[in-house]
Amino acid sequence: MEAGVQAPVARSPRESFRAGLRAGVPFGVVAIVLSLSFGVLARDAGLSALGAIVMSAIVFAGSAQFAAVAIVASGGGAVPAVLAAALMNSRFLPMGVALAPSLPGGWLRRFAQGQTVVDSSWAMAARDGGRFDRHYLFGATAPQYSGWVLGTVAGAVGGDLLGNTDALGLDAVYPAFFLALLIAEMRDRRTRGVALAGA
Repeated sequence: MEAGVQAPVARSPRESFRAGLRAGVPFGVVAIVLSLSFGVLARDAGLSALGAIVMSAIVFAGSAQFAAVAIVASGGGAVPAVLAAALMNSRFLPMGVALAPSLPGGWLRRFAQGQTVVDSSWAMAARDGGRFDRHYLFGATAPQYSGWVLGTVAGAVGGDLLGNTDALGLDAVYPAFFLALLIAEMRDRRTRGVALAGA
C-alpha cells in the first residue's frame, strides 16, 4: 500500500492493529535494507556497533541518522550532528499536532503513543475529518521499527563480511528509496508541480 492511500476502516482495535501490521510489512522489509546500509556507513564513520544500534533503537529516523553520520564522517562534531538530526526531524512536530486529538490519555501516555509516528504509518493511518486510527498506526509502525533495528544490527555487526562497501553502493540506497517514493506519488500534474517547486 502506498503512503497517502487510506486503509480500510477496521471494526475493532485488534483488527485495526492487524490491518496496520499487514500494511507495514513491505515498509519493514525496505527498512531492513535501508538500515543495513546505515549500520555499515555508521561503522565507516567511526561509530561503534553498539553506538549505531542504540542510535537506531532510540532515534528511529533514517533521514536524521544518515545526516548525523554524514556530518560525523566529514569531521564534524557531535553538536552539529545532533542539530542536523533535530532539523531533519522537525517535520514530526506538525505531524504530532495533527495526530494529538486522536490519542487518548494523559500527556505521558500520549507522548508514548506519539513515538510510533513515522512518515508512512502516519499517512496510512489518516482518516476523513483529520482523525487518525491510532491502532492502525501502531500496527503499521511495528514491522518498520523491528526491521530498522534488525537491519542496523546486521549492518553494524556484519558489515565487514560484505567486503568493499563502496563497491556495493550502500550510500546510494537511501536517496534511491526516497526518489522511488517521489516518483510513485507524482501521479498527476498538481503533484508533479509541487515536486518541481520543492526541488
